Amino acid sequence: MTRLMLSILPDLRLQYIILKMDIRFLILMGVSGSGKTTVGKAIASKLGWDFYDADDFHPQENIIKMETGMPLNDSDRAPWLASLHHLIASCLTRNDPGILACSALKERYRQKLVEGNDGVQLIYLKGSYDLIWSRMSARQDHYMKPEMLQSQFEALEEPSDALTVDISLSVDEIVRVILQHMSSQ
Repeated sequence: MTRLMLSILPDLRLQYIILKMDIRFLILMGVSGSGKTTVGKAIASKLGWDFYDADDFHPQENIIKMETGMPLNDSDRAPWLASLHHLIASCLTRNDPGILACSALKERYRQKLVEGNDGVQLIYLKGSYDLIWSRMSARQDHYMKPEMLQSQFEALEEPSDALTVDISLSVDEIVRVILQHMSSQ
């Protein structure tokens, strides 16, 4: 076998495993700065799935509010969550597997996202305040300011029904843990 064939085999094996799974959509959740977008894009690239960032679905009013340092309330989030739920349902209906990076800090938010959507796996990217603060402080051009991190930790209701992954691991290790979990389902 050539080197190219050997390098392709693990991906083909992974695609075969993925096709046999019931999981067709991933929601990567956690506080801002936990790596949802980075990990989500890495998994999407590996699986050939579509990637969506929930931040892209916020109405302009929410973005302005966050840019000024004001945390969102439940009424701010309601239309945003509804559009994300619709996105997930549409992807599943079309049989287009996808990955959504979304804070989904509260249980009721997660319930809204997965309601009636079979084949969704929640993945909680968990890290310490200090680790995430250091990552957020180094970020450029993001409307979520590090000063808002405390409010995210205060709002966070850790899930009991998600795969929890430690974000002190490298991105490659996090992706490996998630893919191994998916293949064992």
